[in-house]
Amino acid sequence: MQLKRLSHQPHLTYCTNIHAGESWDAVSQSLNEFVPAIRDAVADGAPMGIGLRLSGQAAFSLHEPQALQALQAQLESLNAYVFTLNAFPYGTFHGVPVKQDVYAPDWTHTERVRYTLACIDILAALLPEGVDGSISTVPVGFRHAADAPDAMSSVLRHLMQCVAHMVQTAHQTGKHIALALEPEPSCYLETTQEALHFIQTYVRSEEAVAELAKLLACSAERARQALVAHLGVCFDVCHSAVEFEDPAQALRDLRQADIAIAKIQLSSAVRIGRMGSEHLATVQGFDDAVYLHQVVVEQSGALKRFVDLPEALSAFHAGQAQGEWRVHCHVPVFLHDAGSISTTQAQLLQTLEACKREGFSSHLEVETYTWDVLPDALKTDSKAQAIARELLFVKKVLLA
Repeated sequence: MQLKRLSHQPHLTYCTNIHAGESWDAVSQSLNEFVPAIRDAVADGAPMGIGLRLSGQAAFSLHEPQALQALQAQLESLNAYVFTLNAFPYGTFHGVPVKQDVYAPDWTHTERVRYTLACIDILAALLPEGVDGSISTVPVGFRHAADAPDAMSSVLRHLMQCVAHMVQTAHQTGKHIALALEPEPSCYLETTQEALHFIQTYVRSEEAVAELAKLLACSAERARQALVAHLGVCFDVCHSAVEFEDPAQALRDLRQADIAIAKIQLSSAVRIGRMGSEHLATVQGFDDAVYLHQVVVEQSGALKRFVDLPEALSAFHAGQAQGEWRVHCHVPVFLHDAGSISTTQAQLLQTLEACKREGFSSHLEVETYTWDVLPDALKTDSKAQAIARELLFVKKVLLA
């Protein structure tokens, strides 16, 4: 597929993790069900980019040559292409309590490696000529994922195996792919600064560089260059906003550290300017029992972090969480308000304006995977209409 796209315009898509389905057959059916209407609404006759979420089950099925060939034909018929994969949630992601299981297996486990290697192969087969690829992944794991003795050595060894495979894939196919750690509240890498520090201190350490040089049978300098090119960050605007970051500055910090921003995920979080009892009913409506909804509260100039909404609500009732709340719940990017409370759309707009001025990343992905569990008052469109509306909202800002 030859893409006719202005060179200065980023690839823009939505992430298919908004659709339920863990098997490859279910994912394939959702593409046929949703992509045509969304494409017709947003793509102006051009091929539409897709951000494909693959579970472990789907990835191992799609890794088979026959299945890959069928997907390539399907994409051709849909006038669509894949340039980025979401390889963060390995297991079931819809319809059952997910909570912290979404981070398993983490990067201390070999199954995370096997899954990621399969995703690298799949993306290399799907990428159009001349288009770079990105794969977002867990930020090492949940809070204490690498605290055990020797855990960090396992993490680095596993990451180096994937970087080596991406280097070899680029040599064999000409397809460049970057793996992108995605900082998230309550995870081992919670903030942009923690991700930056991790990459500078551990990923680019002498130990990791020596491991990669051994795998590639190359010099340490070539290994360092490979790490810069193939391992970076997925900057999730919702996660960053929950952490009260200045998104433009966070992106500049990554660039200054020569860390690739392989993908920017566009989404908004729930914001309560000052939490009060009048907001309790609305906030409790976001406690869906499926996903973790981490909360960060700014109170008297300090940040308090809570792993989930029930914990934050208990602290509020105890008089210990009375300031501004940011809640990790992805809400549609076109919403400035969410009922009686607001969203972090301002941080999203700041990110988009910074991208217009300074580039930062050629991969932009709208990610509102919580659609099925959002309060009904926020779902005034059909799912396909809401996705198209989000993409059109972003396009309008980028082109203004």
